[in-house]
Amino acid sequence: MRGGEEGGRDGFAVRPIRDGDEDSVAELWRTCGLVRPWNDPRRDIASARANASSDIFVAVSGEDGAITGSVMAGYEGHRGWVYYVVVAPEHRSQGLGERLMRHAEAWLGEAGAPKVMLMIREENEAVRRFYERLGYEVEKRTVMSRWTDGTP
Repeated sequence: MRGGEEGGRDGFAVRPIRDGDEDSVAELWRTCGLVRPWNDPRRDIASARANASSDIFVAVSGEDGAITGSVMAGYEGHRGWVYYVVVAPEHRSQGLGERLMRHAEAWLGEAGAPKVMLMIREENEAVRRFYERLGYEVEKRTVMSRWTDGTP
């Protein structure tokens, strides 16, 4: 499932990532501190684009075509998940983060996801407040993980 372009009166459009956007999106993720040493943003972008049940949406400035935000959405058959939600610092507080999230939520709903899930770092209070304003709630869960390549 692929989401279409959505324009806005604010001078920004939300659209699926396109060929040639990868470097700009990866750099945005790095600049905004979303990338960790174990996350290769180019690999994450390629993986999401290759999978029919996931996509990456970007906010693009109508003035210069610059990518100013992103959200990765995926549906694994049980829940929808969002990752890499980010807006460039100079474009924050304009509603772009909410627009990206609502676009991802709509895409996930069309894919059949009954619920949207996300993970944030416990110490990131500003991001937690952002999601709470959008109606998200903290659930009592323990997240566990294991690397498939055997990395400790």
